Amino acid sequence: MSDAMLASHEEKMKKSVESLKQDLHGIRTGKATPAVLDPVMVDAYGQGMPLSQVASVSAPQPRLLVVQPWDKGLLQEILKAIQKADLGLNPADDGELIRVPIPALTEERRLEFVKKAKKLGEDAKISIRNIRRDANDAVKKAEKDGELTEDDSRRLQGEVQKITDANVAEVDDILGKKEKEILEV
Repeated sequence: MSDAMLASHEEKMKKSVESLKQDLHGIRTGKATPAVLDPVMVDAYGQGMPLSQVASVSAPQPRLLVVQPWDKGLLQEILKAIQKADLGLNPADDGELIRVPIPALTEERRLEFVKKAKKLGEDAKISIRNIRRDANDAVKKAEKDGELTEDDSRRLQGEVQKITDANVAEVDDILGKKEKEILEV
């Protein structure tokens, strides 16, 4: 296993961390942010499309999101999609646009969101550990096939572990910040 393979596995771990960051954007905190509606999929033109492709989302006030559909005919579909997304939001339309008030989070709801964030973090760590396992398997196979010496094998496995530890620490750091953000009143 060469340094290129090591870099490839490191890149996969980085993608797991980036995926976690994207998933955490969807977990709302106390203030309105357009990213809250990122998971919403709208049935438009016979297929499911992300909300961002059929409307603009803005946050004109700290507790309000405004969804402006580009095609007025999709207003009801967008409204249904937001309700169906199970985000705990209650959108209302005025025929032109959709207003989505962001309710203040109760302590119970905040703890629920923290739990959800921790689960996403654990999933990211599992993904990183699976990549570590794959990398170590590749190193062991290369050693068994005679492509690596035992010393090189141990060195590479040590490097894989260092990369794994760094990525797991980054996941913990991201989770800590998100948890603090969610619990902030």
